[in-house]
Amino acid sequence: MNSLQLKMARVALGLTVRQAAELADVSHDTITRLEAGADLKESTVAKVRTALEKAGVIFVEENGEGPGVRLKKFK
Repeated sequence: MNSLQLKMARVALGLTVRQAAELADVSHDTITRLEAGADLKESTVAKVRTALEKAGVIFVEENGEGPGVRLKKFK
């Protein structure tokens, strides 16, 4: 997950920075720093990514068109 994917995922879910931070159980500043491209601990990035995936985001890796995100289909 890169910084742009984080922001796209957050916006796709309709979350503010504070809401995303609460969802991932991290500080507001952590989300802000991640979205700005700061290097943080791998475990922190994984924690944020896992929380967003549980909320319904699928992170799409580089596939020739660039990395991105999409939302899971819930039945």
